[in-house]
Amino acid sequence: MAEKSVLTNHILRFCQVAVDMGFITDKQVRDALDEQMANDPLNRLRPHRLIGEILLRNGWLTNDQIEMVLTRLQDSQQSSLS
Repeated sequence: MAEKSVLTNHILRFCQVAVDMGFITDKQVRDALDEQMANDPLNRLRPHRLIGEILLRNGWLTNDQIEMVLTRLQDSQQSSLS
């Protein structure tokens, strides 16, 4: 169960950074999360598709924006470790 919590935290952090950067809206996050869960009929611990893939496929994020979000997340993680 802890794995699901960690995964959920990473998904939510990715989405929050993307919203904070002005790339997507809260509604787009909710819609993407709904789609992610709908595509997991067995409701397993690990969703089939990454949230970034869903946002990209729906045209809400570009590859460049995904990379910027991931870079921001990596930078903030490194800052917290210092």
